[in-house]
Amino acid sequence: MSLRTKFILFAVAIHALLAALAFFLLQESKLYFLGMEVLVLVSVVITARLYRAFFQPLSLIRSGIESMRDQDFSTKFMHVGQQELDELVDVYNHMIEQLRKERVAQAEKHFLLEKLVQASPAGIIMLGFDNYVETINPAAERYLQKESKELLGKHLSQLPEVWAEELMKLEDGQSKTFRINGIRTYRCHRAHFIDRGFQHYFILVEELTEAIVKNERQAYEKIIRMMSHEVNNSTGAINSILNSMQFYKPQLEEEHQEDYEYALQVAIDRNANLSKFMANLANVVRLPAPSKAPVNVHVLLQRLERLMQPELEKRHITFCKNNLANQPLVVELDEQQIEQVLLNILKNAMESVGENGRISVSSQLSPPQLVICDNGPGIPEQVRPYLFTPFFSTKEQGQGIGLTMIREILLNHGFNFTLATNPDKLTCFSIRFL
Repeated sequence: MSLRTKFILFAVAIHALLAALAFFLLQESKLYFLGMEVLVLVSVVITARLYRAFFQPLSLIRSGIESMRDQDFSTKFMHVGQQELDELVDVYNHMIEQLRKERVAQAEKHFLLEKLVQASPAGIIMLGFDNYVETINPAAERYLQKESKELLGKHLSQLPEVWAEELMKLEDGQSKTFRINGIRTYRCHRAHFIDRGFQHYFILVEELTEAIVKNERQAYEKIIRMMSHEVNNSTGAINSILNSMQFYKPQLEEEHQEDYEYALQVAIDRNANLSKFMANLANVVRLPAPSKAPVNVHVLLQRLERLMQPELEKRHITFCKNNLANQPLVVELDEQQIEQVLLNILKNAMESVGENGRISVSSQLSPPQLVICDNGPGIPEQVRPYLFTPFFSTKEQGQGIGLTMIREILLNHGFNFTLATNPDKLTCFSIRFL
C-alpha cells in the first residue's frame, strides 16, 4: 500500500469519527452540532493543505526521476512559493544542470576523440569481445588495403596476409615491428582502456616504411658515391693501361699472342662490367623526382610487349592480356620511370617461368590497378621478408638492383604495390595507382 493511500485512509477515518461525533452532539444541542461541523470543515481544509504539502515534493521527485530515466537533462522546475519545496527545486535544478554539463562535456570529448581517431595518420583497430574488430579508422584501412565493411566484425585471425599472424601474437602492452612482403614495415602496439567498467582493447599501427627507406637511402647513397668515385678513377687508369698493352702484342712470339690477347680482353671485359655495375648503382641514387603526366598504361604495356616479343617467342612464353579493363587506364605518372618499372617486372617474370611458361596481365579502373602474374615456382617463404631489401638477390649473377629501383620509383610516385605468391601458385606483382 502506497504512502498516499495510507494518508487518505487515515484522513477519511478521522473525519468519519468527527462526523459520527457531530451526529451524537446533534442529539444534545444544535449549537454543539454546528460547532462540530465547522471543526470538521476546518479539519478538511487543513488536511487538504497538508496532503498537498506532503505529496507535492514527492510528485516533484517522481517527475525528476522520470526525466533522468529518460536522460532528459533540459527540464527544470519553477519555484512554487513554498520554502521547503523551493529549496528542493533549487537542489534538483542544480543537480540536473551539473548532469547536463557533464553529459555535454562527455559528448564533446567523445566527438573530439572520434574525429582524432578518424583523422589520425596512425592506424587504429578497436577490438570487441574475443578479438573481433569493432572499429577501424581510414589509416588502418589503407594499411590493410581493405575497406572497413570488409573488416568489421571479423576476428583478428581473419585479417589479410601477414596481419592476422602478426597481430594474433601481440600481448597487451607489447609492441612488435614486422615487414609485409619485404616492402612496407609496420610497428604495432596493443593496449587497453576502461569504458563503463569494461576493458576494451585496441591496436595502434604505425608505418615505418618511409623513415626506414630514407635512412637506407642516406646510408647507401654515401657508400655508392664513395665507391663510384674510387672505382671510376681506378677503372679509367686500368683501361688506359690495358689498351696500351695491346700494342706489345706484335713483340711477342706468335704462339703466345692469342693467349696474351685473350687475357687482356678478359681483363678489359671485367673492368667494363665493374664500371657498368657502378653505373647501375649510381642510377639508383640519382633517380630524379617523377615528372607526372596523364599516361595510358595499356598503351605502355603494348609497347613493352612488342619490345619483348622476340624473347617471349624464343622461350615459348605465353603472354596473356585478355583481362585488361575495357576502358583506357589513364594515370598521372612519369612515363619513362614507370616503363622501366614494368620492364623490370616483366623481365623478372620471364626469368621466373623459364621456358614454356605463362605471363598474364590484368587491370581495373576502380581502384586503378595493374597486376602482372607468372606461373613460375613462386617466392620461397624465407625470401619474402627480404624481397625489396637493397642489393639482396637470389640469382647467382644478380646484383639486387632491379627490385630496389622498382621500389624507389613506385614509392616516389606514392603508389602501393605488393609482390607475393597467391594460393593459386601464381606470383603476382600488383600496383595500385593511388
